[in-house]
Amino acid sequence: MRMEDVIVDTPAPLLTAAGATSVGRREWAGLAVLALACLVYSMDLTVLHLAVPQISEVLRPTSSQLLWIIDVYGFMVAGLLLTMGTIGDRIGRRRLLMVGAAAFAAVSVIAAFAPSAPILIGCRALLGVAGATLAPSTLSLIFTMFHDASQRSIAVGVWVGSYSVGGSIGPLAGGIMLEHFWWGSVFLLAVPVMVLLIVLAPRVLPEFRDPDAGRLDLVSAGLCTTAVLLVVFGMKKAAQDGPGAAAVSALTAGIAIGALFVRRQLNTSEPMLDLRLFRLGSFRTALTINMVSIFVAFGYALFVGQYFQLVLGMSPLRAGIATIPAGLGFMIGSQLGPRIMKVLRPAYMISGGMAMAACGLLLLTRITATGGVELTIAASLLVSFGLAPVFGITTELIVGTAPPEQAGAASGLSETGAEFGGALGISILGSISVAIYRNQLDTALPLGLREPDARAARDTLGAALDVARTMPGTVGSAVADAAKHAFLSGMHLTAAIAAGAALLLAVLAMTRLRHVPPG
Repeated sequence: MRMEDVIVDTPAPLLTAAGATSVGRREWAGLAVLALACLVYSMDLTVLHLAVPQISEVLRPTSSQLLWIIDVYGFMVAGLLLTMGTIGDRIGRRRLLMVGAAAFAAVSVIAAFAPSAPILIGCRALLGVAGATLAPSTLSLIFTMFHDASQRSIAVGVWVGSYSVGGSIGPLAGGIMLEHFWWGSVFLLAVPVMVLLIVLAPRVLPEFRDPDAGRLDLVSAGLCTTAVLLVVFGMKKAAQDGPGAAAVSALTAGIAIGALFVRRQLNTSEPMLDLRLFRLGSFRTALTINMVSIFVAFGYALFVGQYFQLVLGMSPLRAGIATIPAGLGFMIGSQLGPRIMKVLRPAYMISGGMAMAACGLLLLTRITATGGVELTIAASLLVSFGLAPVFGITTELIVGTAPPEQAGAASGLSETGAEFGGALGISILGSISVAIYRNQLDTALPLGLREPDARAARDTLGAALDVARTMPGTVGSAVADAAKHAFLSGMHLTAAIAAGAALLLAVLAMTRLRHVPPG
C-alpha cells in the first residue's frame, strides 16, 4: 500500500504499549461524524412507520403500493451493501460516503414533497441506494482510523450504538414531527445531518482506497445485487402472503443467481469478494452469530410496537416514548462491551449477552392483553442490553479478520448478513405469528359474523380492530378481544422461538470462539 493512497494529516500519533498508534481528537471527531450518518441511516428505517396513516389519506396508495413504500428502502439497502463496500475500496471510502450523503439529502427533500405514491416509491428506492453507501463506508473507515485494539472496540461500540439510537428515536422523532407538520416532514430530519457530514468529512475523516484493486467487476456486482434483492423479496413476500408461487420463484431464482456469483468469484483472478475469508473459523462463526442475533432481535421488535398501539391502545408518540429505555439499554450495552472485553473473552461476552436476551424474550411470553407495559419495557431492556455487545464484538471479528484493503467488502458482507437476518426474522417469525393468529380466529370469532368481515378480521390485527369498531357493542368487543388474544398467542410463541435461537447462539459462541483472547 502506497502512502499517497492513505490521506491522513493528523499530528504524529502516540504509540501504545502494544506498539499500535493511539488516535487523537481528529479521529474521535471523525467517529462522531460517522455515528451521525449511521443514526440517520437507521432512523430512516423506522421513521416512516408512524406516517403511514397520513400517507394513506393524502396519496391514497393501493395496498401493494403502500407495502413498497415501506419495504423498498430495505430491499435496495440489502441488495447493494456488498457492492457499495467494494466500490468504496476502489474509489475511496470517504469519497463514497460523501457522495452517498449528498444523494441522501437531495432525495429526502424530493420525497418530502412527493405528489403521488409511485414517485414516493421511487424516492424510497433511491434513498436505499444512497443508504447502502453509508454502512460499509462508515465501518471500514473506523478500521482505517483506529488501529489500537481497545480504542477500535470502543469505536465499534459507538458505531453499533448509533444504529440503536437511530432506530429508537425514529418513532419518537416521527411522532413529534407528525404532531405539528405534514407527513413529508419526517424525511427532512435527515437533511441537516447529511449536510453537516459533507462539510465536516474532509476535515476529520481520512481517505482510503485499495491501490492494487482492479476495475469493478460489473457482472459480479449485478449478480450479487440481483441475488440479494430476489432472496430478500422472496422472504418478505412469504412473510406477507405465505409461501406462494411468487415467493418460491423469487427465492429459487435468487439462490440460483447467488450460486453463479459464487462460481464467478472462485474462477476470477480479481474477485469482488475473496471467498477465502470463509475458510477462517472465527469469520464464519462471527458472521453466523451476527446474522442470527438480528433474527433474534426481530423476535420482539416485530411485535412490540403493535402490542403497544393496537393491543394496549397507546398513541404513536406514547409508544415511541415507551421504546426509549430499550434504546438506552442498547447504548449503554454497546459502550460497556468494549471495556469488559479487555478482561473477558469474546466467547463469554457473547454467551452472556445471548443468555440475557433469551431471558428478556421469555418475559414477553408472560404479557397479557389487559396490561404489561412495564413488563414489556423491562423485557425489551434486557434484550437490547444483552444484544448490544454481541453486535459490536461480532462486527469487529468479521471486519478485523479481513485484509485492510478488503475492509469495505467485509463490512458490506457484515451488513448484508444483518439484512438477511432481519429478512429471515420477518419471514419466519412473521409467518408463524400470522399462521397462529389466523388459525385461532377461525374458531374464536363470534358466530353470525358476515364472511367479508370475518375474512378482514383474519387478515391482520389492525383490520380486526377496524371491523370491531363497526359492530354493535358486545359483538364488537368479542371480535376485538378474540383478535388481541390471537395476536398475543402468536407473539408468545415467536418470542419463545427467538429465545431458543438466542440460547443456541450462546452455546455456539462458547464452543467455537473460546480460543479468541480478551481484547
